[in-house]
Amino acid sequence: MNQTLAWILFNVFVAAMLVLDLGVINRHAKRSSLRHALAWSGIWIALAAAFAAILYFAQGRTPALEFSTGYVIELSLSADNLFIFLLIFRYFRLPEHEQHRVLFWGIIGAIIMRAVFIFAGVGLIRRFHWIIYGFGLLLLYSGIRLLFQRGAEIHPEKNPLLRLFRRWIPVTKDYEGAKFFVRRPGLYATPLFIVLLVVETTDVLFAVDSIPAILAITLDAFIVYTSNVFAILGLRSMYFALAGMMEMFRYLHYGLSIVLIFVGSKMLISRYYEIPTELALATVAGILLLSVAASLLKPKHV
Repeated sequence: MNQTLAWILFNVFVAAMLVLDLGVINRHAKRSSLRHALAWSGIWIALAAAFAAILYFAQGRTPALEFSTGYVIELSLSADNLFIFLLIFRYFRLPEHEQHRVLFWGIIGAIIMRAVFIFAGVGLIRRFHWIIYGFGLLLLYSGIRLLFQRGAEIHPEKNPLLRLFRRWIPVTKDYEGAKFFVRRPGLYATPLFIVLLVVETTDVLFAVDSIPAILAITLDAFIVYTSNVFAILGLRSMYFALAGMMEMFRYLHYGLSIVLIFVGSKMLISRYYEIPTELALATVAGILLLSVAASLLKPKHV
């Protein structure tokens, strides 16, 4: 398939799914049920598997494996980051029936920012190959930091973009339904927009880990982009499916830290030894499965 046509068809598919999500399925704000969230999480995973199969028949085994590895890495990192979103929503006392709207618009922003990061990262590595070692060191640092991290804290009041925004735009005291801005008189932002702003800026920090991790697997921009987008599109459903169970996976962040260390090491030794994609996928999946299994076998006692 022509590469340009592939890009066009994929982005048309993404746009159609986003319209279906907000315009039809979740047109009226409501709390997403566990059954509904699990069903849609399963649908997104099935769609990603179908896309991997399409890549296999259209481009061959290697692109399909690279997509699958990138998707697993991005999805697992997203699952851990969902806990931060939960803390943000609790901090701002965001009503449950408005959480899906913030996540929807947050996903759109994340897709745009990831696309920019991906093209920039691929372009830099192709032009200055030594940058891959910088990414490797960054992932090693992130993995070690996550390994010794105890609990998660958020400090939205220290967010420089949020502080700058508040200096220029007044903010209403209470939520105004599903509105991000209101007039009374003059333009006022609502707390709903503030939550969205915090989510978007937080996602930029997440991308600093996730994009280099996938660039360690492949420099094919289409593979990196599609694996990222599929993971991000399923993020909203996954949030509602895991919101009540996140604290069960007490060892997940240890598994994620080892994954980041492994991928960072893969980047650092790439000049001397190229780890096969099959082995990388098996290693990442095995680490994550072991951390989830350990969490289920030894749950946290409240």
